[in-house]
Amino acid sequence: MRVCIVGASGKLGRYMVKLALDRRYEVVAVCREQSVAKLAEFDGRIAVVPGATDDRDVIKRAVAGCDGVLVVLVPRGVHGYASGTAQAVLDHAEPGARLVFSCGWHITRDGQDVYTWKLKALVNVGGRLARLARFADLDDQVEATRRIFVSDTRWTVVRGSRLEEGISEGLPVWTRHVGDPVLQSDMTRRVDFALFMVQALEDDDLVHEAPAIVSRQSPSALAHATPRDRAEPPAATRPRAESAL
Repeated sequence: MRVCIVGASGKLGRYMVKLALDRRYEVVAVCREQSVAKLAEFDGRIAVVPGATDDRDVIKRAVAGCDGVLVVLVPRGVHGYASGTAQAVLDHAEPGARLVFSCGWHITRDGQDVYTWKLKALVNVGGRLARLARFADLDDQVEATRRIFVSDTRWTVVRGSRLEEGISEGLPVWTRHVGDPVLQSDMTRRVDFALFMVQALEDDDLVHEAPAIVSRQSPSALAHATPRDRAEPPAATRPRAESAL
């Protein structure tokens, strides 16, 4: 499988590169020119296309011939970076390619998610401050996912909880709605967020889904997960211990 990873130089992106290479995928990585050095550990093993991820020409070159595209949907700045990235991928990905996007729990597909007051405050207050500082625009990430949800491509939008570092705890469990008891612990290992993204490439049950994920070893997952969720994932889906930063 040939896979393009958009936003490959960040922590999540580098985990996805490692996991894709572990599966012997051919990897094309996209990142800003000033971040190419962060991918030095993969020299000779991946192709790198430098440039802004919302640059349509950069994305067009990177996704050509790819069976899947993994996208770190970053709401950087206040000039439509996330929506521009998403639109470029939607427009230029190969027909039938699997498209997997990452975002946070604050994204809702059907309006049925139930949020805590803390998360509402973080999004409302933190989002406004980030926009005033011209650092990030959460509303643009909402617009990006709106475009994805109405697309007829084979998309999945993975909604992550709070993240922590550490060795893998296995493939996260998921549910369709934030507020479900299984998600109450609100914590996932970053390497396992990456694992879920990579695994989604070959999981057709996740096409046109927006799974909200949490660590399979979190207290809420252990208390409320289904028998399917409690089952140990196949060894091929689990990252090696050295994948942790």
